Amino acid sequence: MINKLKITFLFGVFVMLFATNMKAQIKQGDLVDGIAAVIGDEIVLESDVNEQMNYAKQQGASNTDKCEFLENLINNKLLVFEAKKDTLIENRSAAIKSQASAKYSQLLSQFPDEKTMLAAYKFRNGYEMKNAIEKIDTDTYYGQAKYQRVTDKADVTPNEVTDFFNMYKAQLPEIKDEVSLAQIMMYPKLTEAHKDELINKLKKIKQDIAGGESFESQARIYSEDPGSASTGGLMKNISKGQMVKPFEAAALNLQEGEISDPVESEFGYHIIQLVKKSGKIYDARHILLMATPTEDELKTAKKKLDSIKTLITEGKITFKDAAFKYSDDKKTKFNGGVIAGADGSNKIERESIPGTISYELAGLNKNDITSAFDDEDERKRKVVKVVKIEDVIPAHQITLETDYDRIKQMALNKKRNEMVEKFVNSKLPTTFISIDSRYDSCKFKGNWKKEALKK
Repeated sequence: MINKLKITFLFGVFVMLFATNMKAQIKQGDLVDGIAAVIGDEIVLESDVNEQMNYAKQQGASNTDKCEFLENLINNKLLVFEAKKDTLIENRSAAIKSQASAKYSQLLSQFPDEKTMLAAYKFRNGYEMKNAIEKIDTDTYYGQAKYQRVTDKADVTPNEVTDFFNMYKAQLPEIKDEVSLAQIMMYPKLTEAHKDELINKLKKIKQDIAGGESFESQARIYSEDPGSASTGGLMKNISKGQMVKPFEAAALNLQEGEISDPVESEFGYHIIQLVKKSGKIYDARHILLMATPTEDELKTAKKKLDSIKTLITEGKITFKDAAFKYSDDKKTKFNGGVIAGADGSNKIERESIPGTISYELAGLNKNDITSAFDDEDERKRKVVKVVKIEDVIPAHQITLETDYDRIKQMALNKKRNEMVEKFVNSKLPTTFISIDSRYDSCKFKGNWKKEALKK
């Protein structure tokens, strides 16, 4: 987007950015080596700025203005500082900590080995990177929570949308070729024999543990959970309501040290050991055997989905009703199967459609439906799908007539930005700010340096 409309608070980027963990307490007036800025009792490390720039470059960003990256981080840190004082914002530190290992494993799955991943993100070891993930996720949560609190009442009228469009229409980009897509997604059903095989394997593992093997060692050997297998199945500081219901019900019905019988969840089959429970927080170990379908199970699911497609094409049921009745995708089944685009609308740029789906759509037109095909969900679980082309939108210059909802969202984002900017500026006079002299030449959008000089 053009600079005039650029959102200053890049919260989406923060989800996957990393920085060195730092727990030192900073006193007002102190600026130790390696610290780029201090905002209240929050710090921005020089490595934070460098790591954000490094990650942005890996994602293809052309901007390498270090001053802009620093200001983005300072803005977010001020919101984090204010959020932690806000009693209406839930403290989720324990839950975030427990999720750090799972995110680490998810990232690791994108690289050939751990050494390659650590080199790519410039960390010395896994412990350092996990701490960094936890730190950034904490900042992201508090920053977003405060952003939402500040902008909760933001809205734009039709006149404001029109004014926004008239002011910026010469600078708005051309819309690329787009489509609207809807899907019906199903998880293949395992046969009873396949289920029994998984359950019996877990029963045998439980017997081995009772016979002297440690739960931790068996989890490292057998568990298929990428987030906890490497830690011996251990998940710490789990908040009540955080896990899927079958898992949580089984875990909380155990005594400390006790191991459950095999439990079925949407991820597969588990045995669970309750390690510790304190109020609404608990630690548990588990061994997961994923419900990975066989080729025959995939074929059976595709056959069922193709028969549903036939009902749709014969007019015996609408695609919308079929999605509601048969789809296993909770994100789309309640809105007719419609897949959201990157901007939250129902429009998706053709060039951004994943390869598997793009291949199936080749040669199809509006209202056509693919045959059933294999795919994966966001957790890499095997699924089968049919996809319908709801609409085809050729490349065009953005207009109020064709893109009102998109323009309204842009205008709303701008208003939200202005509200947050006003909030931040209102806090500057009463917030301790110190910026390292290496950034003296930066031309910030905000009054950060002036406020720093006053302190």
